[in-house]
Amino acid sequence: MGYIKEKFKVKADELNAEVKDLVKNHGTKKIEDVTLAQVYQGMRGITGLVTETSLLDANEGIRFRGYSIPELREKMPKVKGGAEPLPEGLFYLMLIGELPAEADVQHLSNQWARRSHVPNHVFAAIDALPVSTHPMTMFTVGVMAMQTESAFAKAYAEGMNKKDYWSVMYDDAMDLIARLPRIAAYIYRRKYKGNNHIQPNGLLDWAGNFAHMLGYEDEGFKELMRLYMTIHADHEGGNVSAHTTHLVGSALSDAYLSFAAGMNGLAGPLHGLANQEVIKWILDMREELGGGMPTKQQIEDYVRKTLAEGKVVPGYGHAVLRKTDPRFTAQMEFAKKHLSDDELVRIVWLVYETVPPILESLGKIKNPWPNVDAHSGALLVHYGLVEYEFYTVLFGVSRALGVLASLCWDRALGFSLERPKSVTTEWMKQFVEGKVEAE
Repeated sequence: MGYIKEKFKVKADELNAEVKDLVKNHGTKKIEDVTLAQVYQGMRGITGLVTETSLLDANEGIRFRGYSIPELREKMPKVKGGAEPLPEGLFYLMLIGELPAEADVQHLSNQWARRSHVPNHVFAAIDALPVSTHPMTMFTVGVMAMQTESAFAKAYAEGMNKKDYWSVMYDDAMDLIARLPRIAAYIYRRKYKGNNHIQPNGLLDWAGNFAHMLGYEDEGFKELMRLYMTIHADHEGGNVSAHTTHLVGSALSDAYLSFAAGMNGLAGPLHGLANQEVIKWILDMREELGGGMPTKQQIEDYVRKTLAEGKVVPGYGHAVLRKTDPRFTAQMEFAKKHLSDDELVRIVWLVYETVPPILESLGKIKNPWPNVDAHSGALLVHYGLVEYEFYTVLFGVSRALGVLASLCWDRALGFSLERPKSVTTEWMKQFVEGKVEAE
């Protein structure tokens, strides 16, 4: 079974007992009231999900099993001579709930290397698409084509005890995580590098090997990939990609079907596509201003022009956070250490100084601070990955760690089919008038 899988089973049995006790003794306890505005405005802020892997605090930022991003960068295992946490360790933490030892991380690296073979028909499915296809479309097609390998789907079709759902879901999650870098790198090399592909190096860690297959051997870029894959991995359960993966998984869809659905959500402009929008906005600004390093006043004028045109400044604001995103801060610290003289990075920092006061002065925005997307593109451009349409695929590879760890927990805890109640606007009008009551 593998000792991490066995350890997960022990943890799941313990938490299962706690959950059953909570539901039995406190199942009728109300958590909060729901307003009519929340129903119409995307269920914003309604507590309706349990996600064990991470929790987002409006004032503190994301915590993975209680650990902040600065704590992860300090405490998590790293490659020899490296300074950034290994994503394998974060997956272990989200799955098991404990900080990993170096042996745990090495075990996962080895497991993913052994599980990383991608069937030829997956590449054929990607190759059937025009090269002009958006990388995220290719990515979800690749994931869907690989669904033929699902252990969960095969075991369910043959008949299995629902108590064993978690075990085959775990195997699907491990296989999928192992193979995603190969698929993503194949898409990148096909679309941007003349279909000239690079074979994996099984001696490298998961993120380091991903960088290698993309075609970047710079140790700084490998370190960036380790940081990037760590900080983008999870953001509690209510965001579109995490919620969609959970929702589709609640129908007992396997990891491939569930994750592909989540990635279609991530591809939206209001979610993962935002990171390509940020770098495009900065490049457009620089071009309009004649190139080179803009002044702070020029940036301020351009920001006000953007807002006057009814557009948003991409990379600023967050649905939950009320402070600078710790993921932005982590990337800024990385940049100060490795590439502080980079012009594009310095523009990002000037935008950071300029935008929040302007947004605050409008009096309508709860969070004028930058989110994770505001910085990531500039780092990637520095190392030569300038194809910003591909950035969301990087996000997707990382997000697999959190949503698939959560999917394992969904099956281990026997979570039910998600089926919230919906009403019509006519019902809402009658409710406001007191003619009907909520059930």
